[in-house]
This record gives sequence, C-alpha cells and structure tokens, in this order.
Amino acid sequence: MNLDLSQFFGAFFEEAEELLVDMERLLLDLDVANPSSDDLNAIFRCAHSIKGGAATFGFTHMTELTHVLESILDRARTGTLQLRENMVDAFLETKDVLKSQLEAYRHEHPIDTATLEYMVAKLNSLTAEDGAPATAAAPAAAAPAAAPAAAAAEPQAPAPAATEPPIGAIDGGLDVKLVNVSDEDCELIVTELKHLGTVLRHARSGRNSDIVLQSTCTPDDIIAVSCFIIDADQIVIAPHVADPASAAVAPAAPAAVAEAAVAAPAPAAAQTTAHAPAANEAARPPAAAAPSRPAAAEKPAVAAETSIRVGVEKVDQLINLVGELVITQAMLAQTASAFDPVLNERLFSGLSQLTRNARDLQEAAMSIRMMPMDYVFNRFPRLVRDLAHKLGKQVELSTFGKSTELDKGLIERIIDPLTHLVRNSLDHGIEKPEARVANGKDATGQLLLSAAHQGGNIVIEVSDDGQGLNRDKILKKARERGLPVSDNMTDDEINQLIFAPGFSTADQVTDVSGRGVGMDVVKQNIQSMGGYVEIQSHAGRGTTIRIVLPLTLAILDGMSVKTGDEVFILPLSCVAESLQPRPEDIKAVPGGGRLLKVRNEYLTLVPLYERFRITPSIADPSEGIVVILDSEGKKIALQIDELVGQQQVVVKNLETNYRKVSGISGATILGDGSVALIIDVSALMRETRAGHSESAVRAVSAEKPEMTSAPADGRFSTEAMAAA
Repeated sequence: MNLDLSQFFGAFFEEAEELLVDMERLLLDLDVANPSSDDLNAIFRCAHSIKGGAATFGFTHMTELTHVLESILDRARTGTLQLRENMVDAFLETKDVLKSQLEAYRHEHPIDTATLEYMVAKLNSLTAEDGAPATAAAPAAAAPAAAPAAAAAEPQAPAPAATEPPIGAIDGGLDVKLVNVSDEDCELIVTELKHLGTVLRHARSGRNSDIVLQSTCTPDDIIAVSCFIIDADQIVIAPHVADPASAAVAPAAPAAVAEAAVAAPAPAAAQTTAHAPAANEAARPPAAAAPSRPAAAEKPAVAAETSIRVGVEKVDQLINLVGELVITQAMLAQTASAFDPVLNERLFSGLSQLTRNARDLQEAAMSIRMMPMDYVFNRFPRLVRDLAHKLGKQVELSTFGKSTELDKGLIERIIDPLTHLVRNSLDHGIEKPEARVANGKDATGQLLLSAAHQGGNIVIEVSDDGQGLNRDKILKKARERGLPVSDNMTDDEINQLIFAPGFSTADQVTDVSGRGVGMDVVKQNIQSMGGYVEIQSHAGRGTTIRIVLPLTLAILDGMSVKTGDEVFILPLSCVAESLQPRPEDIKAVPGGGRLLKVRNEYLTLVPLYERFRITPSIADPSEGIVVILDSEGKKIALQIDELVGQQQVVVKNLETNYRKVSGISGATILGDGSVALIIDVSALMRETRAGHSESAVRAVSAEKPEMTSAPADGRFSTEAMAAA
C-alpha cells in the first residue's frame, strides 16, 4: 500500500518553522566564550528534528544541509570543537537558508542549489580551520524509498560510519511502543522505521503496537521522524532485551537480513553483532545499556498534548458565523422592541440571555485569533544584532509585554512598520560608541520594544536613548521641500513632519535608510489598521514612537447616529461626549468654517451632512446634537441630527463588496437589516485639519494678533479666543 505523506506536509512546515525560530533565538542568546551545554543541546535538537522530518518527506536538500549543521553542532556540544563568533554567524546564515528552502518546499518552488553548495562549503570550512575533516553530505538512506537502492549500489559507503556509530545508538536493538495510534498512522510509522533499520517484529493490539527495530540510529532519530505523524507522548522507546526463547528463533526470522549480510560484508558485520546475543552483550551491566530516553515513558498523564492545530481559514469562518449570530441577535432585539415587556417577560428574558451568550461567544471566538506580541518581538534580536554590527554600533535590545495579545490579522501587518521604526532608531537615533562616550553616555545604546493593553487598544512603543530628533534640522529640511512650517510650531507638530512623503533628515543615502521612503508608509499602514502614531523626543536623550491600535478589527462597540435618513456608526472608543450647543458657543470664521467652544476649548465643527452630502433634518447646529470625537490625541466636534444608541456591530469590508470610500472604514448590518457605514474617525480628523484649520487660524489671527498659529488638530486656547 502506497501511503500519501503529503497530508502531513502542513504539520512539518509549521513545526520546522517553529524550530527555526527557536534555533535563532538560542543562537542569539548563546555566550560564545562560555556556551551553556543546555543551549547547545537545544540548538542541536532543533537541527536534528528538522533533519529527521526533512528526511521523512524526501526533502533531500534540506536533509543535506541540516546534516552538516547537525554534525558541527554535535562536535561543539561534546567539546571537541571550540565555538567561535564566526561560527554563530554561519549558523544564523544557515538558518536563513533553511528557512528559504522551507518556503520553496512549501510552495513547490525549485531549490537554490548554488546557495546550498555555498552554505555547505562554508560550514565545512569552519571545521577545516580547526584541522578537522569536512562533514560528508547526509547519506541517501535518509530519503524514503531511495534507501535500499543507495545502499546496494555503494556497499562500501557506510563503512566509515560503522566504526563510529551515532551517539546514543543501542547495539541490541530498540523496543518501539506506539500508544493510541490509528492503523493508518501506524503503517506510516512502520514504513519510516524500515528506512532507519530492520523491523524484526511488529505486533498490533487494538490501537497499540509493539515493534522491535534493529538499527544503529538513536531514539532521537526515531522521534524526529515520528513527531510529524504522531505526538511525542504516543511513542515510547527502550533498549530491546531478548529472552532466551526469542533469541533462538530471532536469527531465522528475517531472511532478507541474512541476504543483506552476504551482499554487503562491511555493514553486515556491524548488524550481525547487533543480532546475536554475544557474551560481551550479556556481560554488559544493565545501567550501561539503558539510555536516557525511557524517561519519556514516565511522563505523568497531565503532560499529554493540550493543544491542536487549526487552519486560519476555519477560525475565520467561525468568527464570521459568530458575527452573523450577533447580527441575528440584534435583529431579534429590534423586532422585540415592538412588544410589551410586561406581557412578554419570558421573551425579553430569553433575549437578554441570548445577548449575554452571544457576547461571551464572540469574546471566546475572538480570543482564538489573538496572538502574543512575542511572535513579533522575536524577529528583532537578529535584526538588531546584524544591523548594529553593520553600522559599527553597540546596541542592547530589551522587550517588555511579550505576552500581550493582538489579533492575528493585525499582528502580521504590524511587523513591517515596526521593522522600519527599529531600523530608523539604529541608523538615525542611537549614536556610535565614541560619540556616546563623548556625550557622557554609556557606549552601548539601549533600544526598547514594549506592548501593553490600554482600554480597548494595544499600545506598542519603540524607544531609544539616542540623540533624539533635531528640531532645527527638521524645520530646515521641511522648508527646503516647500512644506508649510513656521518657527513657532509646537514640538509635536514638528515631529509629525517626519511622516511627510519623501521627507528625510539623513545627510547621505545608505542601504539602511535615508531615501525618505518609509515613515509615511508606516503612518499609512497604522492608520489603515484603525490606529495612530505619536512621537515624543528629547534632544540628546532619545525618542519614543508610540503606536496605538485596536485589539481587533472584526467586531467593535459603536455609537449609532443619524443624519437625515442615514444611520452611521461611530467607534465608541473615539466618542468622548455628546451635547447640544448654545448659539453663543458657535463661532463662524472666514472660509466657511465654524468653531465650537466646549469648556474653554475651541474645536472645529464638522457637520456630518456636509461631509457626505446628505440632506439634513436639522441644519442649525444649536438645534441638533454635537458629538465630541477624540482620536490620536486630537478632538473635533461632529454635528448630527440625533443619537440612535449604543450597540455592538460586526465590521464588513467595504472594499471587498464595493470600493474604498474616503472617510469610511467599513459597513455593518443593523438589527432591522439595513446597512450602516462606519465612520473612519482618523481620516475625518486628517481631512478636518487640512480643510478647516488654516481658515480658522486666519480668522483668529485677524481678531487676536498675538495668536499666529494653531495646533494641527484645530483646537484653540480660551485666552486667544476670549473676546471672539
């Protein structure tokens, strides 16, 4: 029976990717001068497991590279090879090549054999520097189906390895027990074990199997091959101890073994020694024959696997269905509002219970998509190490809040913006060691990545203790590019200039940064995720860039508002308050703009009906309602006709079903089945600052000569407007 191993490819790709991440993390934490044996063993196990899985699925190029890497790591962990810094660099480079190979196998692309040959040669050169022989490529026996043919074609090839068996090999054979394994998986395991040696016996009982394997491989080899088919706690490996009765029968059992012994003298010699219970085998103390692996059988039941792998598409489907349930619940609540609560008490009690259950289900479903920021932060130690070395700087990276969770969709989109911010901090922020020492600082710069929850948002910060932003230099560059600036701009306004397209203060362009492409893209990406960016910088002390994002984009708590016959949704997190303004608090300014005085603060008044060209029921703001929106640390006053109420809404992508609309972030289905548009508050803020602030500034300046500029958010101080 030919079994299709491709069904297990997904598990191998995911686990191999995790092993590569662990390998990189361990290599970066490794103390080259005094390496920890635990760390070296862990790195070796990563390479060994990848090699075993790659060999199982016939990924020969990956098997070859991991075999060479594994051999060098094995010598390093046993103390026969002195670890050096250039070795760690080569190991990290090998990890990168393995990752590219993994992606090639995943997408069925051709393997870059030139890079493979280069990497193998580079790894072998590491041992050549110590006078050790180069490591041979992985034997063909590692690949399924090709093993017997390769062994028969070149009988002398295994001879050198026979004199020096792998560390941990058990000459007397191995007892392999499979626990609670399906027939199909058991057949797959047996097939793979035959590639590692000779299966002398296989007894099947229910969902359990007892297998006796004659092989020079280690228990780790068997587990590495099997872990992509079954869980580690489903396999128990122990040295095989033959009783006298079975010893007499065993030699006659597999005729193929005897034939192989005649056809291949050198390998057969080693196998014959393993088959026969010789005197020296019997005299060997039991403790010497027992490996460390049997400890796996003593694991308590609680150590069993408690997680499963589920495709992202299934999770997304679940969340979509939960969203539809929330919509259905809203529809039922809308319909029930026409009934008398007193006469229909049981109905309203059931609807109330449904509302609570729908919210709990929604929170549980959304938590499945939540991933820790550790997934993002773990990418940066390598980047910081390599880039700092390239720039000739000393940088120490610290991370906080790794366990802070964010929606998977957002966590994947935040990687590129954070990468650009980190590169900018290293290139423009942190100074070179000699400059830092001259300024009284420690030669090693500090770079901090942190994440924390604040309300319904996650706040991510990138901080450095470098030279900070140069106010004068930014203003000079802005004038050269023709940007509207003035000397009395606030620090916050000046800092925001670095997000202008094409803006850069770098004196020269490098392959790291300096082309003025990136910071504007960073801001656009963050805004497309419903977030915003803040900057705090102090000359000579460093810069902190703060990113604020919603925890999820799938479901949000919103405030329904009405203008004319249209209903819109405002994100509740942006709603500060609502009020009915007095006529005397409204100030008209030249250019068509109006300001609203709210507790000694003047805000730009934005009629929602004007923005979306809707016929309003109420045009006079003093007769309608004004909602104060607060986003990105800025405020505006939004004029509407009435407040409908607060509700939880499911966000639908408008671009997928229609097209992108300026000022709209999505749509939702209301309880009555109608569609409501969700206001993009950040976009509305930006449009307001661009369209109304300048006219307001001119009007205020004419009335109050001492006020010559205004903050970018359209707010004006009471002192400047007192007589307005």
